[in-house]
Amino acid sequence: MSIINVMWAGGSPFASVHKVHRQILSQIDPAVPVKTWLLQGSESACQDNAGPAREWNLTSARLKGRHFWRLFRPWMHSRFRQGLLDSDARVVLLDGLGVARTLLPVLKDMPQIRVVVIFHGATRLNAMGRELLCGFPPSRLALAAVSETLAASLQEELGIQVTALRSAFDPVAFQSCLVPREEARVRLGGAATATHIFGAVGRLVDKKGFANLLEGFARAAIDQPGWRLVIVGEGPARAALEARIAQPDLAGKVLLTGHLEDVATLYKAFDWVLIPSFEEGLGLILQEAILAGTPVLASDLAVFREQVGDDGWYAPAGDEAAWSEAITRASQASAEAIAAAQYQALAPEAAWASFCQTARVLISGSD
Repeated sequence: MSIINVMWAGGSPFASVHKVHRQILSQIDPAVPVKTWLLQGSESACQDNAGPAREWNLTSARLKGRHFWRLFRPWMHSRFRQGLLDSDARVVLLDGLGVARTLLPVLKDMPQIRVVVIFHGATRLNAMGRELLCGFPPSRLALAAVSETLAASLQEELGIQVTALRSAFDPVAFQSCLVPREEARVRLGGAATATHIFGAVGRLVDKKGFANLLEGFARAAIDQPGWRLVIVGEGPARAALEARIAQPDLAGKVLLTGHLEDVATLYKAFDWVLIPSFEEGLGLILQEAILAGTPVLASDLAVFREQVGDDGWYAPAGDEAAWSEAITRASQASAEAIAAAQYQALAPEAAWASFCQTARVLISGSD
């Protein structure tokens, strides 16, 4: 028997999703084979160590059955079914609603297989999606979301149980990989000599709020020549961000590093980590920063309050003036004391223990 881990695609846009699935699969008995399927993209773009992956090389049009590709859906389902049989799959872990739409019609008629669907962020459920999930045999289907906030929202919309699997990291393993502060600053290049380094990590897409962050930082740093903002990530918004960074009020103060595979080891380089997102399924960046001993200033979102409560530092998403004020206050506060309070609120050791237990129950189907 084996476990099949089905992912939409690989590459940096999906790095955090793969990270969550790796954490879940780390709780599986090592003797049980785990096989990864990539519906799109290549194994080489995965940037993880989950082992060999089967590449299906399917386009979005094929997966969604658009236009004449609808005619090929039975053939595609037949291939998936044979792949599951050849792998002797007993548990299938599905990456979100898109993958569920593709595989659940096949899995519904395979009673030997238990299915776990992991939701990683806000999901637009239409009538077909709700029918697909609610119509699957409940004894063989488990739904989980990476935060309590997301789980409660989905459960209310679907009317069926959605388990809160709040993603977490093994604190000991994570902290053992951290690079010392000065070395981390050197690795980041142009920020090494700054008096204050504010860090931000994530895909360069609109919902991450980096354009608004630049405006807030520009206001706060106007009389602070030694301040630097380092944004780690890549994405389609890069050109627009670069154009803004080139303006006189930000010239020389902001560094776009691109995607860094080892960013999780470099958080000690930052005095503060800024998370200006408009929405998040959970926001693993908050956890990583706090585990590294770096305080976090984040958008005032329920998923962040869920994790650090009143010990979090928050500013309204998209409010440039409020972010400017919050950044200024952060620069004057005791970063060490705030980081310690946020660490205690996050309770990483207890969160990791809870995550491990919940992951094992989801995969096994028993308490």
